[in-house]
Amino acid sequence: MLNGLIDLPWWGYVAITLAMTHATIAAVTIFLHRAQAHRALDLHPLAMHFFRFWLWLTTGMMTRAWVAIHRKHHAKCETADDPHSPQVMGLNKVLLEGAELYRAAADNRETLDRYGHGTPDDWLERHVYTPHSSKGIWLMLAIDVALFGPLGLTIWAVQMLWIPFFAAGVINGVGHYWGYRNYTCEDASTNIVPWGILIGGEELHNNHHAYGSSAKLSSRWYEFDIGWAYIRTLQIFGLAKVKKVAPKVRWGEIKHFCDIDLLGAIITHRYDVLSRYTRSVQRICTQEIGKLRANLPELAGHSTVRQLRRRFQRDHSELNEPEKALLATVLASSPKLRTIYQMREELTALWGRSNASKEQLVKQLQDWCQRAEQSGIEALREFSFKLRCYA
Repeated sequence: MLNGLIDLPWWGYVAITLAMTHATIAAVTIFLHRAQAHRALDLHPLAMHFFRFWLWLTTGMMTRAWVAIHRKHHAKCETADDPHSPQVMGLNKVLLEGAELYRAAADNRETLDRYGHGTPDDWLERHVYTPHSSKGIWLMLAIDVALFGPLGLTIWAVQMLWIPFFAAGVINGVGHYWGYRNYTCEDASTNIVPWGILIGGEELHNNHHAYGSSAKLSSRWYEFDIGWAYIRTLQIFGLAKVKKVAPKVRWGEIKHFCDIDLLGAIITHRYDVLSRYTRSVQRICTQEIGKLRANLPELAGHSTVRQLRRRFQRDHSELNEPEKALLATVLASSPKLRTIYQMREELTALWGRSNASKEQLVKQLQDWCQRAEQSGIEALREFSFKLRCYA
């Protein structure tokens, strides 16, 4: 009895600790993130109440606060108002103090009122989960000690540290700092690894920022989102209903004359379009920047062509003043890079001009394609033909 109600070998304690922490991660990604914050799926009351109760036991987080902070993160991403941007605060700050940043944001009443709408507001939320948010974790401590004896203290400590480090730290920090990108979004989001298992699929963070309302976070054939596997399982048992997933790119015959359907497809898949544009011109950008490094002393302080190319491929509004000055020098020295950069800016403007009619945008798209095909740059010509095939 000294060892608790359950006596296990050492690997059994490890396994049950990982299972419980993984259940918490699943509750965060399925309930808090995809269902509540982004309304990507509806959960059966039975599943929803289980997730709420489990999160109360293992994290003490309030649904309304978590949802509000995350929605504000999307609305103010990579700005001074972002609750946890490593691009603004630094990676170490977000990685090591993510929980503190969450608590500070949760104390902001304006954030909760503006972004926390539509979350549960029943008797349990008003009388248990919100006013007694810290009592759940102490109840979890008592349960762990009763079940596993003194080792329950260690299991409980791991449970308490799991979400602050992996969710508040790794996802919010590393997921906006290091990794690969499928989509050229306006923010710095990245996919940490292509196999979303350890953090419930949240590793595919760039995919999520490209299509925030999608219940499925994987988008490439080699990517795996375990959170999506859980959602599909819940669907089988009638415990979940998916409302939206990211649209799949479809291809049709090349359209020599742009129309509203083509415009709509391009706007729908705008992040895919921009990523393909970046990949299409990558080789020529590398060649041109390599030539310029030998003749421009301004480029001497930049260690690699890859670093210079990344700056060149960012939106002008994302650059600081020294970077803007460097970009102006580079563009003035290379007609090809100037054309590629200007065409990129005009392409992104197609889905950023809210005051233009659809007919005007179609005309601008047709003009863009014609100029790309007549630019004398083969990469632009080939990309224009590909662009005309979106369906």
